[in-house]
Amino acid sequence: MKILYIYGLDSKLSLEKRTILEKFGEVNAPDLDYYNNPKAIISILEKYENEGIDVVIGSSMGGFAAYYVSTVLKKPALLFNPALKRRSVEQSIPSVAITSYTLKHFVIGAEDTMVNPGDTLNFITEKYNEFTDFHLHIRPKLAHSIPVPVFEEEVKNFFTKVSEE
Repeated sequence: MKILYIYGLDSKLSLEKRTILEKFGEVNAPDLDYYNNPKAIISILEKYENEGIDVVIGSSMGGFAAYYVSTVLKKPALLFNPALKRRSVEQSIPSVAITSYTLKHFVIGAEDTMVNPGDTLNFITEKYNEFTDFHLHIRPKLAHSIPVPVFEEEVKNFFTKVSEE
């Protein structure tokens, strides 16, 4: 299985989290410069659209990017505290609509002070349509940063759902 991991602003995929993902497949985690490349999402699509990616995972700004990349590629996505409504750095996004059932699993930290959980829920509501296959996991004590044990648990849950489809 090929995994595309898109990290957040001022972040990288940690070795611990990469090790967890490698249990499920080959991990691709491209270096991104959201500040100097307002077309980072487009460049990800150009690089990976023909690479046989099976799932897309992202966190924060990377969750925002992963939402659109997974929609274009029609691949399941695991999105940790995705910055879907507001971001400190703007990005060009492809104009796409969800027109087929593709799993989008959202992990939302109720105590996130960087990405407003209410904004994320509003975005999800706005994007709802007859093809929506959104799964929500609102974690009451989770803030913005995803601790390794939470990451591992959510990744396992996600891949279980993916294997059931």
